[in-house]
Amino acid sequence: MNFLLQASTATNIPVVFIIGAVGMAVLTVSIVTLLILHQRKVARFNATVQEMEKEQQKVLLNASIKMQEEERQRLAADLHDDAGPLLATARLYLNENLVNQDKASQLQAIFQARQIIDDTIQLIRNISHSLMPPTLKNFGLESAINDLFQKISGSGTINASSRFHDYKDRLKPETELVVFRIVQELVGNILKHSNSSFIHLTQNVHDNRFYLRIHHDGRGIVQSDFDKLTKSTVGLGLKNITSRTSLVRGSIVFEKDISQTYYKVTLEIPQENNTTYE
Repeated sequence: MNFLLQASTATNIPVVFIIGAVGMAVLTVSIVTLLILHQRKVARFNATVQEMEKEQQKVLLNASIKMQEEERQRLAADLHDDAGPLLATARLYLNENLVNQDKASQLQAIFQARQIIDDTIQLIRNISHSLMPPTLKNFGLESAINDLFQKISGSGTINASSRFHDYKDRLKPETELVVFRIVQELVGNILKHSNSSFIHLTQNVHDNRFYLRIHHDGRGIVQSDFDKLTKSTVGLGLKNITSRTSLVRGSIVFEKDISQTYYKVTLEIPQENNTTYE
């Protein structure tokens, strides 16, 4: 009897091993299959993310190109519509028949032409200032922004103020200009759309990062709204903000304060100082 049990057990041992081996093989194949499927899923996800990033970069590039083209068209229009007629009028006063006129008429024509030329010089100066504000070039971002906010507050329609807490060294000139344009665009949007009673800007530096924060108590947007608008066919101004922010390797965040009483926009860029200006 014992002999039969031992024989039976001996014959079942290989079967158990076979079943175990088959089970391990199935488990191994299943794990490998799951890993392969997971890797493919991750690869598809990464490809989708890369495609979205490329599309976003394309949108930003198109916005930047459109912004630059609009600025060129505006400059060309100002020169053509304003400077062109002024110079043409001055030329009329200084025509070839001037030498045949009496002295009084000559002096009057020269005086009129000089007045027109002075107006043209002022016009070109104004265009130049719009491209690079003299306050920004000569005195820096802090002075330019303070001047902007003082003018807004001086209008009497809104209480505007700005304060720089840590601006001992100026940023690079090209960075200052980009940041100033971003602030202009943000402030312009707030003035147009928010119906705020106040707008306040603060600046500080932390961990070698430069921060500008704009607060206002009117209607505003949060980050999800900003992201949606920059991907739509509208909101060119917001696309310009995004493209300019990318130029200075920065980031911008739109949010509502915890108190739910005002909106806040935070611009963050690397602190890259440059104290050499021409």
